Amino acid sequence: MSLLNEDLARAHSRALLAESADRRLGNELAMARRLARRAERNAMRARLHLARLV
Repeated sequence: MSLLNEDLARAHSRALLAESADRRLGNELAMARRLARRAERNAMRARLHLARLV
């Protein structure tokens, strides 16, 4: 019975680690998208500013 409990505990731990890794990757992807959108907005503002100067 003890081996069964240990196997269940290991499986549960692996599942939690996998879920944590998935969430971390999702958070990193979301952050990259936000930063890319911000960079694009800043680039557009810079182009607009340059166009107004010319």
